[in-house]
Amino acid sequence: MSEPLILCENLVKIYKLDEIEIVALQGLDLTVQPGEVMALVGASGSGKTTLLNVLGGLDRPSAGRVIVAGNDLLKLSDAQLDRYRRQYVGFVWQQKARNLIPYLNVEQNVELPMIMAGVGARERREWAGELIDAVGLSHRRNHRLAQLSGGEQQRVAIAIALANRPALLLGDEPTGELDSHTAETIFEIFHELNRTYGLTVVIVSHDPNIARFVDRVVAIRDGKTSSETRRVETEAADPANGDGAARAHVFEELVMLDSAGRLQIPKEIRERYNIGDRIRMEETPEGLVLRPVAGAAPTVKRLTEPDEPPPEKPRGIKKWMNLLQRRRS
Repeated sequence: MSEPLILCENLVKIYKLDEIEIVALQGLDLTVQPGEVMALVGASGSGKTTLLNVLGGLDRPSAGRVIVAGNDLLKLSDAQLDRYRRQYVGFVWQQKARNLIPYLNVEQNVELPMIMAGVGARERREWAGELIDAVGLSHRRNHRLAQLSGGEQQRVAIAIALANRPALLLGDEPTGELDSHTAETIFEIFHELNRTYGLTVVIVSHDPNIARFVDRVVAIRDGKTSSETRRVETEAADPANGDGAARAHVFEELVMLDSAGRLQIPKEIRERYNIGDRIRMEETPEGLVLRPVAGAAPTVKRLTEPDEPPPEKPRGIKKWMNLLQRRRS
């Protein structure tokens, strides 16, 4: 097996809010192979957005190990981290305005990152044209954003994210503001880019049907990877075709163990079987059996992060304006 494009081992991210430390990632382990199209899912506050920010070089990890395309993100200087973001990672956001300049047309938007990177005019035009064709907008290359639909604008955003030829494309709810048909088109584009350019794609999503559109879904709970869902293809008889066969999709969810062999048991299952802070594990000829222990204390809920990093504490004039407003009220 080839070296993973993404390797996280015992990854920790802690935010400080005033004097309170909020643990966003609590020793997370994750491996992503080159060329995968995968999704990260989880409840609000589970740590998935924090993980995406760390992988993209927007947040620095607090401890552990995270390597992306050979870059050890914990050891990079500020200048090296800037270079990493420009060369190795592309971003697609739910809010399309974060990717697009409204007064530029499609071609100018796609060329802008290359202009900033110092790419020559001829190479710039050729690569921008190829990307615009790849997302199916060759007939709209001279249109401004106001002339495009929401789905077309998101396709422009994908082309912009690939302008500097990254190895990794990160999507934060890239279909969150789109209808289901348009969202399916966006996922098809991700797979086409994956096949054409060998692109690795990691998407954060709340879409319950995301498993139909990606190779693998990893669920994050309380700052750790908890389970993995993969699509298994099987042949099933199709009554409409007599002896013919139609391909059906079956999904299998597996519990993930971290590097120390620990696993997470979902809260609803712990409550259903009255599992506390201890569990009995028995080895049988059929496999391992987990049994609750009578009298075990209930598990304690840990504090995790909000899905976005906490806001900065007001300082300077903002601090005095806030104090003045509180006094007046």
